[in-house]
Amino acid sequence: MEGGPRVGALPVRRLLLVSTNYAPEQAGIGPYATQIAEHWAADPETEMHVLTGMPHYPSWRVDPAYRGNWRTAELRAGVRVHRRRHTVPPRQTALRRALYEASILGHGLLVPPRTGGPPHAVVAQLPSLAGGVLAARLARRHRVPFVPVVQDLMGAAAAQSGIRGGDRAAHAAAAVERRVLRAATLVGVIHESFVDKVAAMGVPSERVRLVPNWSHVAAPSAPRAQTRQRLGWTGDRTVVLHSGNMGLKQGLDVLIETARLDPGLRIVLMGDGNQHRRLRTLAAGLANVQFLPPADEADFPDVLAAADVLAVTQRAAVLDMSVPSKLTSYFAAGRPVVAAVAESGGTAQEIRRSGAGRLVAPEDPSALAGAIRALSADPAAADALGARGPAYAESRLGRRAGLARITGLLDEALAEHTGQRGATA
Repeated sequence: MEGGPRVGALPVRRLLLVSTNYAPEQAGIGPYATQIAEHWAADPETEMHVLTGMPHYPSWRVDPAYRGNWRTAELRAGVRVHRRRHTVPPRQTALRRALYEASILGHGLLVPPRTGGPPHAVVAQLPSLAGGVLAARLARRHRVPFVPVVQDLMGAAAAQSGIRGGDRAAHAAAAVERRVLRAATLVGVIHESFVDKVAAMGVPSERVRLVPNWSHVAAPSAPRAQTRQRLGWTGDRTVVLHSGNMGLKQGLDVLIETARLDPGLRIVLMGDGNQHRRLRTLAAGLANVQFLPPADEADFPDVLAAADVLAVTQRAAVLDMSVPSKLTSYFAAGRPVVAAVAESGGTAQEIRRSGAGRLVAPEDPSALAGAIRALSADPAAADALGARGPAYAESRLGRRAGLARITGLLDEALAEHTGQRGATA
């Protein structure tokens, strides 16, 4: 039975969230989609459905537990999760990305989720253009509100990420993105730097709402020394940790070259992604570069807190396409952040606003090594800088407030839709 729960004999509010990524994925937008759906499902009057893909991120390999499945329906924490198979390109090019998106769209259109009745609203997590198109079509079919939440700007991503063929794909991606967002009842964006970009696509500014991401991880609990000992982070080397996706837009070569410049640093790359193998080859022979698999959810906050410095890097071309979701976890860890990113982008704005880190020029190993050495030479100043992160996370990035903003966006879209129907009745 694919239908969800009911309250008594009455139909409940039925919601559909479309997100290419969902639990058990622990990186990127997956945790946000999961927490949104589970938050709404906790309301006894809400029947919650999610249309998603097979877990594959950030490794870009299908989770072994889901291999061989064309589609599944499972119940997770009160949420009915409908999964559809799609291609998973191990290496990213514009053509492979297009096939990935096309397979998501095609399977979703051929076999839409069986929700036991029409949804009252359809919400989509973008960056997946296919997910946005699917959500917009399902909302139009059922004549219900469509609410996309923009996590990344895909047209800009195609142009800025460094993916092969991205320049040619950018125009097409931007055209689809523009059409999806114009179809929305309301549009949520995770950072104010996206507002003007969305408005430039023809979405009236009065239909755009700011719904920032929140810190989705727990506070560290284990003693730092204990975690460092377990991980082998002993001795005098300063531990610089990058956690998350190892993709093109991250420009992680700069960390390998920083390790080459300064043997006194231990550069740790924790996670996975389509650049993982190439980065290992680049780091061959460097004793001060360590690769770790993604940490378990329970261990993740302690591993972050055990580092001396947390690194976020982006290619110099990445200006306005995204704000890394890892920042919310970094701030909660209480360690200083060094960000090698474009000064005018949203990531730099968050570092300045938090006061919890230092900015250096992107793709500049010397500048990055210098900033890390300066923090290492003054541990008290580094600790004070890092301490601003949890304070910022608590005041601006709390989970309760973040979920309340998303819920407010949904409620406003539902109320607006109800008012429009009443006006035309």
